[in-house]
Amino acid sequence: MRNLSDTDIIDSILKGNAVDFNLLIDKYKHRAFSMLKRMLKNQMDAEEVLQDSFLKAYYGLKNFRKESKFSTWFYSIVYHSALSRLSSVKEKYQKQMESIEDNFEVESLKTDFETNDYSSLHDMISKLPTKYASAVNLFYLEEMSCEEIAEIMKISVSNVKVLLHRSRNYLREISKGKGV
Repeated sequence: MRNLSDTDIIDSILKGNAVDFNLLIDKYKHRAFSMLKRMLKNQMDAEEVLQDSFLKAYYGLKNFRKESKFSTWFYSIVYHSALSRLSSVKEKYQKQMESIEDNFEVESLKTDFETNDYSSLHDMISKLPTKYASAVNLFYLEEMSCEEIAEIMKISVSNVKVLLHRSRNYLREISKGKGV
């Protein structure tokens, strides 16, 4: 078998010989995988992103202009796919941390409520805007879940969480004597 260039392989693929894409996979998989492992620091994520990158390259071949080398174009796909994975992992991590912080805030706020007498708590809640006060009453005093509150208030669960978060901030300000 003669040594085919990337352009020859791509032309063959575009003519309908999809199996020839395996030649490109064999040629670039090791270097791309090494790059991904260094970037993602996780073998499973690197394998998954590599597969996604090859799929993107395969389906994008018809748009490859051949103005640059295939390797440059492909490694660009790999790099940007890795960045996307990193940003999604970072976002997921931040959401988990926010959840932990929210749980911490909920527990500390419940403790604050338990140490205050009921009338001062009611006074503080009455100073909140209506939606916020409703969310606080339902969550803390009625001990309803965010899903139940969402159904009652006809808003999304994430909006309930936002209301509760903002309510906690308002209540902190009220308890410090700054008002709403």
